[in-house]
Amino acid sequence: MNIVVSFVLLELLAVATISLSFCGGATCLGHCIESEREALLKFKKDLKDPSNRLVSWNGAGDGADCCKWSGVVCDNFTGHVLELRLGNPLNHPISYHTSPAQYSIIYRTYGAEYEAYERSKFGGKINPSLLHFQHLNYLDLSGNSFGGGIPRFLGSMGKLKYLNLSGAGFKGMIPHQLGNLSKLQYLDLVENSELYVDNLSWLPGLSLLQHLDLGGVNLGKAFDWSLAINSLSSLRVLRLSGCQLDHFHPPPIVNISSISVLDLSSNQFDQNSLVLSWVFGLSNLVYLDLGSNDFQGSIPVGLQNLTSLRHLDLSYNDFNSSIPNWLASFSNLVHISLRSNSLQGSITGFLANLSASIEVLDLSSQQLEGQIPRSFGRLCNLREISLSDVKMSQDISEILDIFSSCISDRLESWDMTGCKIFGHLTSQIGHFKSLDSLFLSHNSISGLIPSSLGGLSSLERVVLSNNTLKGYLSEIHLANLSKLVSFDVSGNALTLKVGPDWIPPFQLEKLDLQSCHLGPTFPFWLLSQNVLGYLDISRSGIQDTVPARFWEASPQLYFLNFSNSRINGEIPNLSKATGLRTVDLSSNNLSGTLPLISFQLESIDLSNNAFSGSISPVLCNGMRGELQVLNLENNSFSGEIPDCWMNFLYLRVLNLGNNNFTGNLPPSLGSLGSLTLLHLQKNSLSGRIPESLSNCNRLVSLNMDGNQFSGDIPTWIGEKFSSMVILNLRSNIFDGQFPTELCFLTSLQILDLGYNNLSGAIPKCISNLSAMVTVDYPLGDTHPGITDCSLYRSCLPRPRSFSDPIEKAFLVMKGKELEYSTILYLVALIDLSKNNFSGEIPVEVTDLVALRSLNLSYNHFSGRIPDSIGAMKSIEVIDFSNNQLSEEIPRSVSNLTFLNLLNLSYNYLSGEIPTSTQLQSFDASCFIGNDLCGSPLSRNCTETVPMPQDGNGEDDEDEVEWFYVSMALGCVVGFWFVIGPLIVNRRWRYMYSVFLDRLGDKCSTAIRKFK
Repeated sequence: MNIVVSFVLLELLAVATISLSFCGGATCLGHCIESEREALLKFKKDLKDPSNRLVSWNGAGDGADCCKWSGVVCDNFTGHVLELRLGNPLNHPISYHTSPAQYSIIYRTYGAEYEAYERSKFGGKINPSLLHFQHLNYLDLSGNSFGGGIPRFLGSMGKLKYLNLSGAGFKGMIPHQLGNLSKLQYLDLVENSELYVDNLSWLPGLSLLQHLDLGGVNLGKAFDWSLAINSLSSLRVLRLSGCQLDHFHPPPIVNISSISVLDLSSNQFDQNSLVLSWVFGLSNLVYLDLGSNDFQGSIPVGLQNLTSLRHLDLSYNDFNSSIPNWLASFSNLVHISLRSNSLQGSITGFLANLSASIEVLDLSSQQLEGQIPRSFGRLCNLREISLSDVKMSQDISEILDIFSSCISDRLESWDMTGCKIFGHLTSQIGHFKSLDSLFLSHNSISGLIPSSLGGLSSLERVVLSNNTLKGYLSEIHLANLSKLVSFDVSGNALTLKVGPDWIPPFQLEKLDLQSCHLGPTFPFWLLSQNVLGYLDISRSGIQDTVPARFWEASPQLYFLNFSNSRINGEIPNLSKATGLRTVDLSSNNLSGTLPLISFQLESIDLSNNAFSGSISPVLCNGMRGELQVLNLENNSFSGEIPDCWMNFLYLRVLNLGNNNFTGNLPPSLGSLGSLTLLHLQKNSLSGRIPESLSNCNRLVSLNMDGNQFSGDIPTWIGEKFSSMVILNLRSNIFDGQFPTELCFLTSLQILDLGYNNLSGAIPKCISNLSAMVTVDYPLGDTHPGITDCSLYRSCLPRPRSFSDPIEKAFLVMKGKELEYSTILYLVALIDLSKNNFSGEIPVEVTDLVALRSLNLSYNHFSGRIPDSIGAMKSIEVIDFSNNQLSEEIPRSVSNLTFLNLLNLSYNYLSGEIPTSTQLQSFDASCFIGNDLCGSPLSRNCTETVPMPQDGNGEDDEDEVEWFYVSMALGCVVGFWFVIGPLIVNRRWRYMYSVFLDRLGDKCSTAIRKFK
């Protein structure tokens, strides 16, 4: 027994001796090696650590043992550093292919978490001291912000098995030295959007690689990518999303048949690419993502070979066939997404045969139609279904009945937005106890919201907006929704009826009750919502002041819309509301001065209120910020427009219209290089348009109507504003001529120069206004010259389904000022009325066949109306009244089938009014003051003067004598009582000249008879 004990002790002594030699003579046994501790401190020294994540790396006292430092993993026996886990994990879905709009939404929803994430990023550089860690096999530096290139020395760390540099901010070319990491099994470089390669010849050196993610890396020049990857026989996971790939060279032999996960999404492959035939040969695929490419035509039949598939994503392509029934034969299929293609036909057959294993089904945004069949109720594993924009035309109660079978126990997400669903939402909705997301907006669901909705305690997101729901929402509907984070019932006729002391059981991140009745008092329960980020209670009937506590109660608030109610009082200082990005308080009864605003604010709309005073103290008090939209229209602001616009370099929309501003335009307006809309209408501004404004060369809409601007219209408007769509200089005192440079405005759609002192002729180059030549832009298309309509109210509108129009304009048509908004993109107008223009109407104006309104009234135009006016097929309004036009009305006017107003009064026109359905329906006043005949005038064009009967003797002679006497007397009377006054009054002069012409005709006839 003693011999055994002695042997064990000797063994332990030998192990201790060996371990001491491994530790370099130091006693380690789980403690870090001195040289490696020093290397870690050198590594830390070159890092920027704003959130002090490495506070434990202090090298003294209790911090001397680096194996206890944050992110350091050592060998429990030798003490050598084996792993450095210095990643900065992000738990929400921002990635390299997240759009700016999506990023903005996600960031604002999880604002605090993202700010903490940003603060936690390491910066600086990576010290080569990492080379001291000869046993390091795991290195994670993901989610940081190093910048610069990936260090080449990483390729010398030969023990590495795991290397994660995803989202670490690296840029430049991936070093070929990484190919020396022969033991590497995991390589992740995703979300480094500025990384690229010229080739992948180094990749075959990673012969043991099992996981490769190069998502977002530019592989466009790597024509050998497919051959290089084919050499990695151990590969199981390959992700090449967003790598700018559009080419593929098939390898002679497929060497990666064991691959199970393949992501080639967000590239530029098309239907002719050989990549599909290569994919179809990977028979062991379990996960396949080909979304966001350029595939077209039919869904490829070769997919049938991939019988092991559990996840299939073909979304955001342009497949335009019907859904093949063979997709339902995939017995293992769990997730299928065909979202946003152009698939046609019925969904019925496909859904009826779906595998019972399916958990996620997304067929949204297609051209599909058809109703959900009864057999759908057998898909008992279904957790998520999205059929948005499928034309189902089905009663919601029938769908609920189908879903109420075994599906109701598991269904978590239900999206049938815009499916033409109708009928009443019945109490059966209460059966879906697992439901966390319900999206049924933009349908025709009517009636009351059942109280059973309040029993769905798992609900997190509810969107029932834009239906025809009515009735009350009470505390019963919301009592058990403790997990609710987003609630949207906007666009319905609902009334929220809760007690004054009600405290909701939830903490919302988004609340949209637009058009729902909440008033008349302010809903104080909102003060309990401490994480609210998005709040829209516009058109809610509130007739109260906003309590001061509200502005402090929701520190996360980034979007606020209280518009179109009757909210009164003053707005407090908003400079401390640093989370706010968008504020809309328009169309209320708010008063006081312009409130101080936060530097972070991007859009503020205070239009249609009773604000007053100067805006200079707020805007010019050292303020610099992110402001992009400033709308102060229709208030009582006064004083001069401030001269500090150089502080607002991001401003795109500036609307100061309908106020009491005075003085000249400040030169600093010219510093707004991003400006697309400038509205200054109906103020008391004066002086010339400053030349500095020519620097705003992105302007799309310029409205200066109703001021006292003077001088010539600057020629640089036509030379600099190539994207101009609306130019309104109406009701000023501009003089000079029509600048020919305005003909350069090929995107111009509305030109209003009426009520000025302009003179001269209309230039013939007016036919160059090509936006008035092209008839009707297709729905959803951007107007020529506009490249970015993403900003709220930043440019002319495209029809938008779910929000207010981007732009509106008050235009004078049919003699009235009318507001145009949602159909503004259809309007094409020229108004040059009430000026001193002269000469003939150029025939080139009739080339503007898309023109809807042409007003040249109250000028001095002469000559004929162009015969080709009938070519203006879209014209609805023509006003040529009070000019000096002569000769006949062109017969081609009869071809203008859309014409609903034609005013030719008080010219020198003669002859018969052409016959057409429209012309004879107009009021006679549209033609008076001319020598015209025919309907709608009472004068008949076939009217003749009766011939006098023959007589004998002296009676005849006396009659002739008295005729001449009376004629002479008439001339005398006419001279003194008619001709004299007509020298003063132009309209009388013209009307009496017509009368005398007719009288002269009768006299001549009589004279010829008696001769």
